[in-house]
Amino acid sequence: MTGGDAILRSLEAEGVDVMFGIPGGAIMPTYDAMARGTAVRHVLARHEQGAGHMAQGYARASGRTGVAIATSGPGATNLVTPIADAWMDSTPLVCITGQVRSNLIGTDAFQECDITGITMPVVKHSWLVSDVSDIPATMKAAFHIARSGRCGPVLVDVPRDLQEATLDFAYPDDVDLPGWKPPTKVHPLQIREAARAIAHARKPVLYVGGGTLNGNACAELARLAEAGTLPVVTTLMGKSAFPETHELHFGWPGMHGTKWSNLAMNTCDVLVAIGARFDDRVTGKLSAFAPGATIVHLDIDPAEISKLRDADIPVVGPLAAAVGALADAVAAQRAEGARVPEEWLAQLRAWREEFPLRYDTSEDWLKPQQVVQALQRLTADTDTIVTTGVGQHQMWAMQYVLSERPRSFITSGGLGTMGYGIPAAIGAKAARPEATVVCVDGDGCFQMTAQELVTSVLEDLPIVVVLVNNAHLGMVTQWQDMFFDGRRSHVHLTSQVPDYARLAQAYGGVGMVVTDEGELETALEEALTLGRTTVVDCRVDPAEQVFPMIPAGAAALDMLEYPGADTTVEARAL
Repeated sequence: MTGGDAILRSLEAEGVDVMFGIPGGAIMPTYDAMARGTAVRHVLARHEQGAGHMAQGYARASGRTGVAIATSGPGATNLVTPIADAWMDSTPLVCITGQVRSNLIGTDAFQECDITGITMPVVKHSWLVSDVSDIPATMKAAFHIARSGRCGPVLVDVPRDLQEATLDFAYPDDVDLPGWKPPTKVHPLQIREAARAIAHARKPVLYVGGGTLNGNACAELARLAEAGTLPVVTTLMGKSAFPETHELHFGWPGMHGTKWSNLAMNTCDVLVAIGARFDDRVTGKLSAFAPGATIVHLDIDPAEISKLRDADIPVVGPLAAAVGALADAVAAQRAEGARVPEEWLAQLRAWREEFPLRYDTSEDWLKPQQVVQALQRLTADTDTIVTTGVGQHQMWAMQYVLSERPRSFITSGGLGTMGYGIPAAIGAKAARPEATVVCVDGDGCFQMTAQELVTSVLEDLPIVVVLVNNAHLGMVTQWQDMFFDGRRSHVHLTSQVPDYARLAQAYGGVGMVVTDEGELETALEEALTLGRTTVVDCRVDPAEQVFPMIPAGAAALDMLEYPGADTTVEARAL
């Protein structure tokens, strides 16, 4: 068979059911192989960045490896943003790109670029295939590396002549990667030491990051929390790893996290980081973060241990195994008489009551918080996946959407990629066609990838876009107002141009406009039940800001509260 056929047979052997991409000159032989037949569904995106984010959304919703495919040159470089995003958020992704013919490499041929060189800092590994017979083994290795150890993106670049060349195809059963040995076991002595510290802590907190979802450790996390009666705080990337209506869930930390969550993390005596990396958006000023706390750090990636905050008790290994073993060990400690931290839990509940999320309603404007709260009411107890773009709307979604099931909240965290939400929602719908998929988006993000609404319509992957339309690049506006003396520079977008509802209709979907709270719930309910790609353009207060907020570089307890809230954030000693 040809090299193009071999690529498709490899995808089939890996159990891939959907791939996302756009054809072009250097990848045409592989697309010709698709025309001859494959069991893998191809979703035709309208931009390679959209294809990459779709593959990410697919991976994040399903727990499987996403696949994106593009041509050489600009097709490949358009994939760089999703690749970098997947790198930052540890999303398993295999990107397959065409390359110019082998004899033209290095000659500045039409649409030639060194994509393996360009992406080197943001992939786990990459290959420029030089022999057609290497394609099966390369594809096997690519999937193995993408999904083993700490998940992440890989790139396979295949020259056009190798896609046309022939080989005797045999897909290998095993990979031959002597240098790739991610940890497979957990040291029992470290588990024992961690369990002892946790069980005897007066003020423990489980600080849960996205690695818990990537490591399929959510059930073990629930067992650990309940075995030890331990409070759980989930990061933006860890959101949905633990049921957020559970009595032991105590919010989200960081720059726009809730006040009680930041108080919990910064006054605890044992902080248990599970698949989290002490990101600056969580810690604020690192030297002032969780002062005096004993740090227990569980991670599959040994490079993360003590990278930013020294771990007093490091635990390296697969998180499902590590957290499961820790749950058993903590349960044994409790059975032997280690006390449940009741006073600490009572204090956290009191802080939650004292420092709730606040905003003022208005007769003149629909508030963005009202939009997200209405969405939460309508989707509670349903099989709904929420994706977001990046900005103010993302933070309001974090605060007001309560996620109950793993992989039900999908967003761009580490890279903060505007335009992520719509294509990620399409990818999530491809992974979970039975689920309702909603993208909470901002008007700035929407315009970066709005063309993918066509993909949603024509590929029969309907999504609902709830557009928090404040006519501005909202987060930039907030920072300019707060930290640049109100000098607004190039942030005004206007709420009417484009007409988002009519744009949705032009793309083959349904468009609605909501301007007040009275019509909000009716419009959202209709959008959620139509079964069609729908944009609900919610015109919200352009002056609304996200609170609470930790200014960049400030300590986590130096929070700015909603104006007029009349509360303080001093940490009270127990």
